[in-house]
Amino acid sequence: MKASTIYAAGISLAAVAWSHGAHAQSAGQGALSSAAAPASPQGSDADTTSLVIDAAEVVVTATRRSENLQNVPMSVDVVTGQQIQKFNIVDPKDIARLSPGLEINNESGRSNAITLRGIGFDPDQGTGPAVQTYLNEVPTDAQTLFTALYDVGQIEVLRGAQGLLRGLSAPAGAITITTQRPSFDHAGGYAQVTGSDRHAFDGQFGITYPLSQSLSVRVAGLYDDNRLNQLENVTNNTHSASKTESGRITIGWRPTDRFTAYLTYQYLHQANRQDQQVVGPGNTPALVPFGDTTRSGPPIALGDYESVTEGPASFKNTTNTVNLNAVYDLGAADLTVIGGYQSTILNIVRDVDTGNSIPGFRSSSTQRSPYYVTTGDVRLASKGDGVLGWSLGAFYQRQRGTTRVVQPADSFFGTFPISYGLYLPIAADITVPAHAQTLSFNANGRIKVGGLTLDGGLRYTINKSTRVADIVASSPGFAGNAAFGIPAIAPFSFASNGVPANLKYLDNHPLTGGATLSWAAAKNLTAYASYGHSFRSGSVAIGAPAGVSDDLIATRNEKSDSYEVGLKGSALDHRLSFAVAAFYQKFDGFNSRFGNIAYNCRDFFGSCNAGGPPINNVTDVPATNANADFNYNGNATVKGIEVDIDARPTRYWDLGVHATYNKARYAKGALLPCDDFSGDGKADGIGAPHITGAGNVSFCHYGRLTAAPDFSLAATTEIRIPLSGSVQPYLRSLLNYRPSVYSEQLAYKLPSRTIVDTYLGARLDDGKFEIALFAKNLLNQKRITYIGSGNAEIAAGAGFYDSGYRIVATTVPREIGLTGSVHF
Repeated sequence: MKASTIYAAGISLAAVAWSHGAHAQSAGQGALSSAAAPASPQGSDADTTSLVIDAAEVVVTATRRSENLQNVPMSVDVVTGQQIQKFNIVDPKDIARLSPGLEINNESGRSNAITLRGIGFDPDQGTGPAVQTYLNEVPTDAQTLFTALYDVGQIEVLRGAQGLLRGLSAPAGAITITTQRPSFDHAGGYAQVTGSDRHAFDGQFGITYPLSQSLSVRVAGLYDDNRLNQLENVTNNTHSASKTESGRITIGWRPTDRFTAYLTYQYLHQANRQDQQVVGPGNTPALVPFGDTTRSGPPIALGDYESVTEGPASFKNTTNTVNLNAVYDLGAADLTVIGGYQSTILNIVRDVDTGNSIPGFRSSSTQRSPYYVTTGDVRLASKGDGVLGWSLGAFYQRQRGTTRVVQPADSFFGTFPISYGLYLPIAADITVPAHAQTLSFNANGRIKVGGLTLDGGLRYTINKSTRVADIVASSPGFAGNAAFGIPAIAPFSFASNGVPANLKYLDNHPLTGGATLSWAAAKNLTAYASYGHSFRSGSVAIGAPAGVSDDLIATRNEKSDSYEVGLKGSALDHRLSFAVAAFYQKFDGFNSRFGNIAYNCRDFFGSCNAGGPPINNVTDVPATNANADFNYNGNATVKGIEVDIDARPTRYWDLGVHATYNKARYAKGALLPCDDFSGDGKADGIGAPHITGAGNVSFCHYGRLTAAPDFSLAATTEIRIPLSGSVQPYLRSLLNYRPSVYSEQLAYKLPSRTIVDTYLGARLDDGKFEIALFAKNLLNQKRITYIGSGNAEIAAGAGFYDSGYRIVATTVPREIGLTGSVHF
């Protein structure tokens, strides 16, 4: 079913829902209007005037049980659907602005990467993510989950090692997104439209209509059009652009008081052109003596927001998802069944020469990645808060799909003008069929005596996957050039297996789990201590360079143990709520990815041969063969503290301050792949490429696990102006602060940034209507958030085509716009 069908269904329901909703309002089921009212319950479209989150009132499912946030023995950030609308969060990655220590990035346009508590993840590294993501409790990849955000009931950011409660283990945490569910009692919905001076438009809606007391339907849709990172491509006179269409239908069925089920179908299509930003003076990459003075592009400053890529940068995602959530009350226990199916096709066409290192030469790569994921989760759990509690569960997931990548691997004989044709065309055709499955069983027990509750359990998992890759390298050959002493090369085509035979099958059986001890010290005060154990399978490189050592091809399994203590409570008649958590986590073999690392192979002639002579990094010519990405293990520790404070100093003023300090560091003895061109044992990547030591790559000690800073802060506030009548003006603001931080992996000190969003608006008729003028990035800060190591270059014989640019990503410039919404 296409999004247009869902839009049509939504329009046809709108008039009926509006009249039905008006009747429900008159029956006392309207929007909460008191300034002290709690956040709207999940599944309701009622609006509130408050930004404050009272932990004693907000219901979360972080522990797979519905309970008040204050009682959950875990550090949890909650972002409600009302907050998403109030702060006009139309880019899903911007939810990180409300949760300090959380970062969601997509510098290249290919995939979303999530960092939490300083623990990061590269989606290309071939392991499970550091933070697992779920849509309606069904595991969903971050690339799809953070493509469209609309009609959301609640988002929960669970911090710390996850190895028990949900089917997939993760070392840093989990993010669960629950969409709005249809009400069986009354019709209602919302519509919201946003436009801005940055060529952005976002329209979305959600409508509920009960067909009977036991059957109800909710229809929601989204259309979004924007310019992504706001880049202008000065080479081909285009702009980055994104268009997203999505529609969702949820059917609620409650035939009896003991059984409730929700079936959701969602269609999503996104088409992006996301160019890569560059900064620098540019260059004439070809050898000038041969008469070619063509530049890679003009001088480009950070605030220019420009790209020079000649070829395409197209990223398309088409996804269909279905998920089922059903609960059957058996009396003493609840049986919960969760099922899901995801069908995704990613099509990517991009010019790999992002810095235009070879002007006039398009070097395009194509990728088609279909994947189909089936998930089942069954859980039987006791009811109530008695002395004893228990749960038993089983989880199954199967993923299949075959990725095909066709990319250039041309070999250039030197930095000659491309018009001379002095290069050997080579195409690499890589086919990677994926087949992986996870089966796990878990058991949990709970003992409650007075105010003390001890909860713990174990999960036994069976991970199996087949890892193969068929690589075909082919070339039409080269006719030879006597003037330059280049001999003829005959056409060729050869196939190879991109994964060593001994690494083809993965089969491991980890045991994970955790335990918590919580104490209800008072009605509004809870203390807890918790332990969690997580696991991630090791990875194997697909198509790693021949002749490199085994440690650069496969990584070992990662394990971590996490310890946390915390205190949650509220005071002053719930006008002040707080949460404090301190944690320590130790990693055995943290699995990470190190990009664009220069390497040497086992011969002296510039090609890799596993049977070649030993490496001699002093006399080998060339000094490096090429660059590649490598996965590697390193022991690490993470420790820190998190503080959340929400207050309502007066009836008309809300204030929230949320801060984290996360010190995520590699152990002192951990040596990891790096570019150490200066030979001082530190990652630098600037200067003449050279390998330090006797291995295929240089090894360095890194400090930080990621480029995330130790400290980060988010603050929200709203001041309402009391007026008689139905109009209530307000001034609302969101601040996110990130200090400067030096990243060894980037060999760069990322600057500090303070991003402030401000909203000046008014609510009408108890929140049924709202309109606001907003300014995002009010201070117009232009800060680098990512930078490549050294200039963008392409190897050519013993030299490099040097673009004269560095690849960067920056904060988007100030955006001014208008948003309006209606709730009914």
